[in-house]
Amino acid sequence: MVKKFFISLLLTAVSLMAFSQKFTFKPFEFHGDCDAFLKYRLLIPADTSTPKPLIVFLHGAGERGNDNKKQLTYIDTIFASDWFQAKYPSFILAPQCPTGQKWVNVDWSKPYMKQPDEPSQSMFALIQLLRQIVSKYPIDTTRIYVIGLSMGGFGTWDLLYRMNHFFAAGVPICGGADTAIAKSIAHIPVWVFHGARDNVVPVTLSRNMVKTLKKYGANPIYTEYPDVKHGAWFKALPNRKLYQWLFNQKNTNFKTY
Repeated sequence: MVKKFFISLLLTAVSLMAFSQKFTFKPFEFHGDCDAFLKYRLLIPADTSTPKPLIVFLHGAGERGNDNKKQLTYIDTIFASDWFQAKYPSFILAPQCPTGQKWVNVDWSKPYMKQPDEPSQSMFALIQLLRQIVSKYPIDTTRIYVIGLSMGGFGTWDLLYRMNHFFAAGVPICGGADTAIAKSIAHIPVWVFHGARDNVVPVTLSRNMVKTLKKYGANPIYTEYPDVKHGAWFKALPNRKLYQWLFNQKNTNFKTY
């Protein structure tokens, strides 16, 4: 009985080793024009012999800093997992917004907003970084996606607007945008997530964007969690149906800007 127990324990350990996470986000720093600077992490898929999709992930306000680690808080166990990279081999770019900066210079708490004419300092750097990443690595430019939560949800809308022929799809989670940008991004598929009881970012921001996109002929997917406050990403990011949808989206009119 004891022998069988130890054999079972050994087999379990071997099994866990076989399914352990072997993909990692490598740390980098970007230095661009006009003092543009960002720390970022990049996961490179195992096979780069053929072009692979790229996911750009924009973190929330709580993950700002200069440690080049906190931006992975909610994604490391998903995008770097064996199952994800086996099913969806892809590059994952996770930049870190410095402390005191924002992806978009707006007030997150208001039920409305005005699109800034100029990108924030961090967004300015990110746009330069994206151009570099696409030119440096074998990226499938028909399948570049952006996902962002909270502050990063605002950043997702902003990035879709400023590079509206760069992305194949966007996933803004509990973010918001000026409905005036809807017409220029109506051709981009989006899946929007928000908690109905969000006490940080008004849910009306997402509702109004979805409503306005439909007005311009778009077909956005909208998931609103009835009992969720400011934390819709805890349900959205682990949703495997999201990635089935995401990787089916393609952009045949790619431009680098």
